[in-house]
Amino acid sequence: MVADQDDVRRIALSLPETVEDEDHFGFRVRNKAAKSGAKQFTWAWNERVIPGKPRVPRPDVLVVRVAGQAEKEMLLAADAGKFFTEPHYNGFPAVLIRLAAIGEDELRELITDAWRCQAPRDLVRDCGL
Repeated sequence: MVADQDDVRRIALSLPETVEDEDHFGFRVRNKAAKSGAKQFTWAWNERVIPGKPRVPRPDVLVVRVAGQAEKEMLLAADAGKFFTEPHYNGFPAVLIRLAAIGEDELRELITDAWRCQAPRDLVRDCGL
């Protein structure tokens, strides 16, 4: 089964202290350490279609935070049909996922891991995720 934004929304909102962004497709976990009070862990990719013009949201591609560069490189090497990156994300701990290429179980694991990267340690510990 092919994943879509409805699957992303359902999985993300099932995680504790998660809120959906109001102005674009993205999800944050409440975190007092963040200036905004929440840290983003997954969002729709905005592609630069025309140089010099604003980026365009791609509902078929999801960006997820990862624990670090080693995890990013591992995912990119694992399946280029599923995972990719672009220059905008060079040096940033995130990987892009083609939703049509990923199953729901793997998507759930990646989103949960992304949530763990951004959630406060005590919340992760207390909820057992």
